[in-house]
This record gives sequence, structure tokens and C-alpha cells, in this order.
Amino acid sequence: MTGIDCFDAVIGEIGLRDSRVDELMLVWSKEEDFWLRRIAIDHQLNRKEKTNKELLEKIIVNNLGSREFFINKAIGWSLREYSKTNPTWVKEFIDKYKDKLDKLSIREASKYI
Repeated sequence: MTGIDCFDAVIGEIGLRDSRVDELMLVWSKEEDFWLRRIAIDHQLNRKEKTNKELLEKIIVNNLGSREFFINKAIGWSLREYSKTNPTWVKEFIDKYKDKLDKLSIREASKYI
């Protein structure tokens, strides 16, 4: 866990009450600063059934092909956590993007499926 990860839950909580956060996270998912991209990727951690799958997919797709360790770890972490709630969706996501996902992301995401 990095120092920036404490913002995941804060922004995620705000996002549950204010849909404008979704658009902001899409913007952040394309930022040059990879820490902002990491927050965008991980802001839905632990939402379980409240996870916005469509948003999660868009944000991750915006970061496919990254060579940044912290981005690829965040992708895997988000998918792994969501796999505890919806393993079928995560498995289908991995199958759909397996040629673009970093091996680290796949390994992390596949931990519980």
C-alpha cells in the first residue's frame, strides 16, 4: 500500500453519493500523473455489489498497456477485490483483455477465481 491509497476510500465514498465523481475518475484515469490514475482505478475497492462495472472497465481499459508497476498492481488489486463479489465478470474481463493486461494484473486478478 502506498501513501496515496488512503484517498481510494474517501473518493469512493463520495462517489457513492455524488455521480459527478464517475466523470472525474474517467478524467483522472487518463492523467499523465500515474498516482491520479491509480486512485481512479482503485476508488471502487470494497464496494462489492455497488461496484459500477462499466466504469471500472472503462478506467482499466484507459490504462491497459501501462508499464508502470503501481498501475498494473492497482488493476490487479481492483479486479481481485471485485472477484470476491462477481468472479464471473472478472473472469470474463480477463479473458476479453488477456492480450492487453500485464501479467502482474492477471496474476493478482486471478487469485480467487
